[in-house]
Amino acid sequence: MNFKAVEGWGKLPEGWHFVEVAGVAVDAKDNVFCFTRGEHPVIIFDRDGKFLRSWGEGQVRRAHGITIDADGTVWLTDDLQHTVRKFTPEGKHLLTIGDPDKPATLQGGKPFNRPTHVAICPKSGYLFVSDGYGNSRVHKYSPDGKHVMSWGEPGTDPGHFNLPHNLVTDRDGLVYVADRENHRVQIFDGQGRYQGQWNNLHRPCGLFVDRTQNGGTFYVGGPARQRARAQSRAPRDGAGRQGPEDRALRRTVRGREARRVHRPPQRGHRLPGRRLRLRGLVDGGGQPRDAAPRDP
Repeated sequence: MNFKAVEGWGKLPEGWHFVEVAGVAVDAKDNVFCFTRGEHPVIIFDRDGKFLRSWGEGQVRRAHGITIDADGTVWLTDDLQHTVRKFTPEGKHLLTIGDPDKPATLQGGKPFNRPTHVAICPKSGYLFVSDGYGNSRVHKYSPDGKHVMSWGEPGTDPGHFNLPHNLVTDRDGLVYVADRENHRVQIFDGQGRYQGQWNNLHRPCGLFVDRTQNGGTFYVGGPARQRARAQSRAPRDGAGRQGPEDRALRRTVRGREARRVHRPPQRGHRLPGRRLRLRGLVDGGGQPRDAAPRDP
């Protein structure tokens, strides 16, 4: 599988600027939602890069994560407002999880202290929130925003985190967490039970899973030196060995080769005054979930 940048895609109106795009998401119509740190937080294009609309002006402290669920609703994670909010595709506010502008105690475990992203289980619709810059937790919520449980604590052992920066769920409801400063992706079931991990990933910042592929193809994005790549390795235990849980999970990642999506600039060709970091990944539209919800 080969990927090539489409130069000039996404034409902004005159005088507009992205500033930084913290996250991207694609709906079932292949419309692309860019969550930015500029004056216009949510900017929407069609698949060909034609500007459609924007919303969220004056409502966002700092963009960090964006997720579109199977119903087409949009979830925004604002790390400086310490909230996760739900919107219609047109920008109507529906729900807020968290206390706006009131962070939880630093590393106290309660939601939220600078949360980073939301993932949604395709089977049940339950939400998982990575939290974050000021916490070392994953929080689970029901589809109507009620807190169910949390797990994680600071550290390097299995089930501990050092900046959970992003997360996704596969088609079976397993939760994959980009444990950025521990340089790994950890894997849990829907009840927070540790299943395994992928090691030796330099500061993984963004995750995406294509559930339409055989068992799921995972993409891991990081700083320029890391490169985005498809992940094919089975989970590993804390010592880097394949454990008994790993063998049970091999069906999720079997038979795929790791492929680099982006080649970083060659030595001597760095962009002056800029640091490159791939913060979000997305591929394709909304994915259906089971008709009969169940808690994974």
